[in-house]
Amino acid sequence: GIKWMSSTEAKLEDAKDKKPTAEKLERLRREKINRFRNQHRINVQGTDLPDPIATFDQLQKEYKVHPKIMENIQAAGFHVPTPIQMQAIPTMLHGRELLASAPTGSGKTLAFCIPLLTHLKQPRNKGFRALIISPTRELASQTHRELVKLAEGTGFRIHMIHKAAEAAKKFGPKSSKKF
Repeated sequence: GIKWMSSTEAKLEDAKDKKPTAEKLERLRREKINRFRNQHRINVQGTDLPDPIATFDQLQKEYKVHPKIMENIQAAGFHVPTPIQMQAIPTMLHGRELLASAPTGSGKTLAFCIPLLTHLKQPRNKGFRALIISPTRELASQTHRELVKLAEGTGFRIHMIHKAAEAAKKFGPKSSKKF
């Protein structure tokens, strides 16, 4: 027999018969991620980029960020990541290089401090393990304050060195040779 149906019914019938393929699911996932990036005005370039995060909770679930760091993020009043944090944090946690540009006050400091502490994993008594170079004392002070707040209770020791003479007093005269 002949089965008569409208074109709309035929499309629905075809859709029922076809199961989503892996390629189609991946394409839909990519479209969803691109809509998210467009919605938050995140512009990225590169290949094989990690997906942006929508919440800080994803950091602990997907990237195993230290629970104390997560507590400190919440205690500091950060509830939703800013666009720079949404993309920069996962990118750096994947060990990728990053060149980012965002306005003042957009959360760039937190965006690189979280991956920094996560990569260091735990404190070790092995001297300086990370170095952040800032162009101004004001920016160095801001970064120091944010890192101290973020690392509170984790055992990391955060120092700011802004004069070589003070560094020699603070860390000992042989510190330049030691580190």
